[in-house]
Amino acid sequence: MSQAPKAPSLLELYPEETREAADLLKRAVPHMVRHDIPPNPLHYALWFTYCRGSEPELNRRLDKIVKDFASFPPESALKLFREYIIRGELEEARAGQQQVIELVDDIEHGVARSVNGSQHYQESLSQGLAALREPIAEDLPSVLNELQLSTQQMQSQQEQFLYRLRAAQAEIQSLRSQLERAQAAATLDSLTNVFNRHAFTRLLDQALAKSTQGLALVMLDIDHFKQFNDQYGHPLGDRVLQHVGQLLRDMLPSQGIAARYGGEEFCVILRDCFEIETASAFAEQLRLKIQSLRVKVRSTDKVLDSITASFGIALAETGDTFDSLVTRADDALYQAKRNGRNQTHPPAPETALSA
Repeated sequence: MSQAPKAPSLLELYPEETREAADLLKRAVPHMVRHDIPPNPLHYALWFTYCRGSEPELNRRLDKIVKDFASFPPESALKLFREYIIRGELEEARAGQQQVIELVDDIEHGVARSVNGSQHYQESLSQGLAALREPIAEDLPSVLNELQLSTQQMQSQQEQFLYRLRAAQAEIQSLRSQLERAQAAATLDSLTNVFNRHAFTRLLDQALAKSTQGLALVMLDIDHFKQFNDQYGHPLGDRVLQHVGQLLRDMLPSQGIAARYGGEEFCVILRDCFEIETASAFAEQLRLKIQSLRVKVRSTDKVLDSITASFGIALAETGDTFDSLVTRADDALYQAKRNGRNQTHPPAPETALSA
């Protein structure tokens, strides 16, 4: 069965390229200010796409709305968001729903045919047994023949049902794989395979709501990354980000959560971490691993050994919110940069430095 062309996913619609995204956002904000449009995520997405120019029809409709209305109608914003921003996700959800409906219908028809076949077989068997009780022996061949035909039909229907059931199991596995891929796309950063910022925000909020005891936040930023990209190009910069993501996944404690916060900045949520020194020791070990990274420039075979990162650590306190904890960790990160970069703040204990 032929399928309609698939609409681009959100990840394909907004590839992570920091400089391009920043430029588009700088162009989108004046549009929103000029038309007195509230600064919420939905409106940002619409005007970001407007400035990107990837949806000409969306641009035409936005132009018409701001021309015809004194204020931007919320219902129009929601409708446009669904039609142009998340239509791929909605279409995929509808397609998955339709597959499930068809699958259940097919199984239901198979069960119905099997039940009808069983009833027919039971009727034939009853008639045969009744005939065998009669003294007229000349009817025996036709009775046996009828029973044989009914048995063959019953076997055929059971085989067809078994075939459809196995096909349904394969369909269910395919749908499960699609769902897992969709969940991964919604929560993982596509470049580094750690959680994305949206998932990090949700997970930190959940952790704080549960308990602030034993919760620490580590924020890290790759030093001079903009200059690195300008000098060696974004593909090599992406490789550095991938290496850092791999280090995070390899070194993460069992109760830890790693995420890409944005651009070259990462966050780690540590659980069962009751002392700032414990978090600082983890950050110091990660800092040394990043410092030991070696990346080759393929065009020149030059090996780069100057990749470093700065770290800020904060221990959660009673009453902390997402903003308050992130602000303290970010302030500590800023202090590490002010102190010369390639270090943790607060500093790691001597035991970690000598390890």
